[in-house]
Amino acid sequence: MIITPNWPVPSNIRAAISCRDGGVSQGVYTSWNMGTHVSDDPAVVESNRKKLIEQLALQKSPQWLEQVHGNKIVESQADGRVRTADACFTQEKGLACVVMTADCLPVLICDKQGTQVAAVHCGWRSLAQSILEKTLNNFTQPSDLLVYLGPAISKQHFEVGVDVLEAFFQSSKSALHTDHIADAFTPGKRPLHFYADIYALARAELQALGVTQIFGGDYCTFEQRDKFYSYRRDGVTGRMASLIWLL
Repeated sequence: MIITPNWPVPSNIRAAISCRDGGVSQGVYTSWNMGTHVSDDPAVVESNRKKLIEQLALQKSPQWLEQVHGNKIVESQADGRVRTADACFTQEKGLACVVMTADCLPVLICDKQGTQVAAVHCGWRSLAQSILEKTLNNFTQPSDLLVYLGPAISKQHFEVGVDVLEAFFQSSKSALHTDHIADAFTPGKRPLHFYADIYALARAELQALGVTQIFGGDYCTFEQRDKFYSYRRDGVTGRMASLIWLL
């Protein structure tokens, strides 16, 4: 029911990713939906979130976000308020940063000293708007960071229009970054469409920013139906939660 990322983080860092099984949601949301914005019963979603908090033994209210596919970053607060943003960070112990996804890429970040963490919701729009760069600006040195790429849609199921390709080329930071962006796209089935590798695009961005230790990126939310929600596969569906916090 919960994925524990496999990456060499400091001993005081905890991270977890919920799967779709293990909750009480019904129908298209079966069963551990964490999203309040997908027309599921709010009371049921609250029950799902409560179970997650209990299983992870969190002592503070996590920072839930209202994600809008933008590039706004907020500092997490343990006041129970939902904040509008697509990334959050904190240095506060016991306060989990959370993002929700169902094909978009969740990115978890910490420093090697175990003093700060962040969670980023990387849909293609946010990624092309340099949300990772904006998040990393809240840390000291990019080379001092560890990054985990959580479950997202794989390239063979993510066909996009030429506007997506152009948006990433416009965000390029160097000639080498441009080459890596180009490598992340292959021709699609339809004219002026391409298969986009969102994992590769995130890695290219991170590497262009000086991050060298990048882990994860080996799931497909579209293919692994029993394990993950997928918006592109199902349309109306639930959301997984990706969390990271300090002890």
